[in-house]
Amino acid sequence: MKIGAFTRLLALGLALALAPLMNGDGAKADGAPSQGVRIKDVTSLKGMRDNQLVGYGLVIGLPGSGDTMRNSPFTEQSLRSMLDRMGVNVQGNTLRARNVAAVVVTAELPPFIGRGSRIDVGVSSLGDARSLMGGTLVVTPLMGADGLIYAVAQGPVAVSGFEARGDAELVSQGVPTAGRVPNGALIERELPDQFRDMQNLVLDLRNPDFRTAVRIADAINRHSQARYGARTAVERDFRSVFLRPPQGVTPMRYLAEIGDLVVAPDSPARVVVDERTGTVVIGQNVQISTVAVTHGNISVRITERPIASQPEPFSFGDTVILPDTTVETEETGGQLAILGGADLETLLRGLNQIGLKPMGIIAILQAIKTAGALQADLVVQ
Repeated sequence: MKIGAFTRLLALGLALALAPLMNGDGAKADGAPSQGVRIKDVTSLKGMRDNQLVGYGLVIGLPGSGDTMRNSPFTEQSLRSMLDRMGVNVQGNTLRARNVAAVVVTAELPPFIGRGSRIDVGVSSLGDARSLMGGTLVVTPLMGADGLIYAVAQGPVAVSGFEARGDAELVSQGVPTAGRVPNGALIERELPDQFRDMQNLVLDLRNPDFRTAVRIADAINRHSQARYGARTAVERDFRSVFLRPPQGVTPMRYLAEIGDLVVAPDSPARVVVDERTGTVVIGQNVQISTVAVTHGNISVRITERPIASQPEPFSFGDTVILPDTTVETEETGGQLAILGGADLETLLRGLNQIGLKPMGIIAILQAIKTAGALQADLVVQ
């Protein structure tokens, strides 16, 4: 092989090897490399957001698992009102139906959605119904914060949880008193279209960060400079990027072009722990200064063995129960290990060497944060 060809092959190999370590500007990224994502996946257009809808309705057709009219008087009132509107006179009669449940219906109205489109709705029981499985939601108007009706919901309720009970045992899984109606709401009113009148566009970052905002602005400017010969983006703060579409380009086409540009988002060093479930999530940039850690568990076992003391024959005494309590303690663990690493892999290797369970890892991380050796934000949920 000739020297020139060998040199070109070597340069190509080095470029391929170093490509994952380069950021969008062609320089080596600080910290561990991040995988590139599209701008549309990490930002949202300012002013274009979802709107909350809510309504009150009835679910019918339940197999005896609905509200009791005595404990849920609002269900009886709603049922009477619905029957009156349908021409059925039930005034003066006592209703004892158990196949009806009062529910609150919620939904999110997306931006740019048109009249006649459908959205999913959530249904949650308001009374003492045991389950909504098998029920059907009756026509329910959904209102916005301004009091106007934007959609109407109706359809069969899909419930993932179940409940089965007998005289002495109850078995349940999930939440049987909440469900969804897929494509159950029909849009009747559209939101005002403000997109056409926008001269300046602002992209809001889903996870605000200074470096991510700068990388997004740089990626957009490189694209617009090469295509239109002008810079069209500037980072306004750590959570937003200001855009000005080029002359002769509609905002819709401009956003479609820059939405597919790839950037490497950055994130702060953060550790999130959930003490209820024992979940620990450690970010990529988390570092721990070198510390020595030991962790031991103390278990206490208390056993009750009551003893019956009976009197002697013909002594006219009473039989009494005497307590007999045994307390045992046991301490395990206590292995000393040194933690400290410059990356996530080294940190996880050190925690695994101690052989901790999730609750033990949570306690260790909290103690390391108190000692000032955890160089990250600790979020406890």
